[in-house]
Amino acid sequence: MNQRIRRLLDSPGPLLLEPDAVLLPEGPADGFAVVVADGTFHAVGPSAELRLSHPHLAGVRLPGHLLMPGFVDAHHHLTQSFGSALAFGEPSEIFRRVWVPLESALDEESAYTAAKLAALEALRGGFTTVADAGTRADVDVDVVASAARDAGIRCVLGLVCNDAADAPDTPGAEADPAVLARAEKHLARYEGDPLVHPSLAVSIPEAATDATLRHVSRLAAEAGATVQIHVNEHLASVERSLLRHGLRPLEHLHRTGALGPQLLAAHATLLTPRELTLLADTGTAVSYNPVASAWKGNAVAPALTMAERGIRFGLGTDGTRGDGFRLAEAAEFAQRITYGLATGDSSCGAGWTWLEHATRGGADAVGLGARTGVVAEGLAADFLLVDVTTPELALSWDVPWELVRRGNRDQITAVFVGGRLRLWQGLPTTWDGPALVRRAAELARASVARAAITRAHPTSTAARTRSIAA
Repeated sequence: MNQRIRRLLDSPGPLLLEPDAVLLPEGPADGFAVVVADGTFHAVGPSAELRLSHPHLAGVRLPGHLLMPGFVDAHHHLTQSFGSALAFGEPSEIFRRVWVPLESALDEESAYTAAKLAALEALRGGFTTVADAGTRADVDVDVVASAARDAGIRCVLGLVCNDAADAPDTPGAEADPAVLARAEKHLARYEGDPLVHPSLAVSIPEAATDATLRHVSRLAAEAGATVQIHVNEHLASVERSLLRHGLRPLEHLHRTGALGPQLLAAHATLLTPRELTLLADTGTAVSYNPVASAWKGNAVAPALTMAERGIRFGLGTDGTRGDGFRLAEAAEFAQRITYGLATGDSSCGAGWTWLEHATRGGADAVGLGARTGVVAEGLAADFLLVDVTTPELALSWDVPWELVRRGNRDQITAVFVGGRLRLWQGLPTTWDGPALVRRAAELARASVARAAITRAHPTSTAARTRSIAA
């Protein structure tokens, strides 16, 4: 599309957008259009009907394009972007050796820049919403909020509420009043913010006292917010929980009263049948993070079983790479390799399952199901314009499955969040993306150099040299 179309899309007034098709929950609808006004979808329907009902609007024709909901990243760590590549080839529980030292080395500027860099990558990959699970950087969490807001992405912003550190929780220990006070303040701080939605977070169940787990769950439930916790991600964490509590992490959360619709359990790769039942019975949501499983050597969450059991879940990147199409493909691929080949299941979700959970399911999991995730009247106008004339998509017989299997971020022409054009052909529309990347590279080198990071494996180049020498 040309610059004239961009200028029309960037106009502040209501827009009547007429692509070739609109991706609705039930599938692509040819000849449909949308009216975007005041940040929301004011109307969705056949183009001819919307032209008649909105005669004051000049339709913007978008030939060769599909209008679809933006992707929702159900699990991210925005201030970890300086070290994304440090996770390559590393064994599990790298948070202790990489992420804690790295985030601890960030000052206010580097934390802001890292978060905005992650937001830019997410927008380029078609994400219109990210759920940040809380930063360990010693900065006001509003630094992360400002970065997301300035980038133009919707953010579910977690505040870490740990109060037990690495020490075993003393039975009967009370919650830290200061932690609970900060949690209440955080939930009130962003009330009415158009892009930032407050959330509470606990790094892992053992990082908070049982009392704090109960209190933050109650606070979040009362506020209509989420609590984000890494749950059943690694064998080591499961074993620690068994030794400490006699229960697996998810079972422990159930005993404390922390399970429920307000909880977003990140990863949940190691689930017993009983734990799947607990998730289903309590309405707890999960972030299925397939790329993180591959990169860090975790197990793969039984997402197909979760879908069959009606367990709420979205797809998360865990900060690995901000590409919505590749995430959806990884979600299907991981299920096929782990479960489908062994059972002869050649469908493994039939494509639409992963597209659904990358959009509407993800919005529901992060607590924004009533606000975004679907192209529907009254919801936030968070959407993508995808070029379907490319070699990968032009000969389309099954659009949802082809978006999962053959879609890529190069096909995204425009990204809208809250009805505003935020990205055009890979570049931000209101700020200098390349300048941010250059500054991030400078700050990242300094931050990594002063962080006490311990890696189990060398870089690929060093590993090759070592292999040749051996």
